[in-house]
Amino acid sequence: MAGPPVLLVHGFASSFDRNWREPGWVDLLSDARREVVGIDLLGHGSADKPHDPEAYRDLDLDVESALPDEPTEQVDAIGFSMGALLLLRVAARHPTRFRKIVVGGLGANAFAASDIEPVAAAIESGPADESHPIARLFAQFAAGSSNDPAALAACLRRPWEPLTPGELSAVEAEVLVVLGDKDFAGPADPLVDAIPKARLLVLPGLDHFATPREFKFIDAALEFLDAVPT
Repeated sequence: MAGPPVLLVHGFASSFDRNWREPGWVDLLSDARREVVGIDLLGHGSADKPHDPEAYRDLDLDVESALPDEPTEQVDAIGFSMGALLLLRVAARHPTRFRKIVVGGLGANAFAASDIEPVAAAIESGPADESHPIARLFAQFAAGSSNDPAALAACLRRPWEPLTPGELSAVEAEVLVVLGDKDFAGPADPLVDAIPKARLLVLPGLDHFATPREFKFIDAALEFLDAVPT
């Protein structure tokens, strides 16, 4: 292999296949001779789908358990949205396990305990509420890929705490933060400022849900990880 394994952590209401395989990430990383480590978070894809929010309390452990068994072995990693938040939390707790990290679809919202109930309710009942456009978008996105609406709503309602700048100060890896300038997760500057070795790439005209399939995001991430196919 040409570098460390690459751990891919998908976003909310997505899966390893939907977030990474379908847009071509897996093939491109394989062409660059990089081992891909893919997971489906609890409630998503092929993973179990409990309907109790308490079951999702330690969702970051799904990421932690995907790290190599050898404690001295490092990985590179790419996370999107909720997956990016979970990835940074694990990287802060185990800073020596990561060489380089790419996070997309995450910005100042990483530090905010937003009201998730409108989104959870829209996913359970369908995207009918015109007064909450973000809830409608999430509900429309969640309607695909054989998702279980009750499981996704439970995942949103899980007990969790936002990241803190102090927590992220422990991250030792180089981090590339990629955010579209139309993404509701922004601005990205508070997140970049909190991570010691972070740099920012803003993609003009790009919204949240289009990010994983955006060629500029893919190209920038692969170049940052030294994983450009030859």
